[in-house]
Amino acid sequence: MQKVTPPIVVITTGGTIDKAYFDALSAYKIGEPMVKKMLDVANVTRPFRVVEMFRKDSLDLTDQDRRALYETVAALDTDRVVITHGTDTMTDSAQVLKAIAGKTIVFTGALSPARFAESDAMFNLGMAFAAVQTLPPGVYVAMSGQVFRGDEVRKDREHARFVSTAE
Repeated sequence: MQKVTPPIVVITTGGTIDKAYFDALSAYKIGEPMVKKMLDVANVTRPFRVVEMFRKDSLDLTDQDRRALYETVAALDTDRVVITHGTDTMTDSAQVLKAIAGKTIVFTGALSPARFAESDAMFNLGMAFAAVQTLPPGVYVAMSGQVFRGDEVRKDREHARFVSTAE
């Protein structure tokens, strides 16, 4: 009998990775999640399932939203989870989810929308997808070409990147 590989669950919460510019007079808004399209374009063959939770800028996520995210991840029937999230409060959500045992959870996002040709979104998602398959249980952040422990990272707004707080 062939072993069935459980899918990686990718949860979308919004953030810059999913922002879209609707017309010349409007600001960026959170649009349709880009994850499935990006994974399809990358010809990913590892089974995955996308779960859309929110379409919010991370600055608009509430404690109630984070509790819902926690409950959703804890209840999943898989132990491999990628979460796309806005970069401003990604580390706040990572802190909330660190209490979940037995799952490898990798947060990622983008500093410019995935719809832009020069976005970091595809690279970050690829890193997160690889990291979730290889890392032991815990909470991580895959951004800026690195994978950080979720409790040892911060966003460096001045230099537009994520940096370790462990050094």
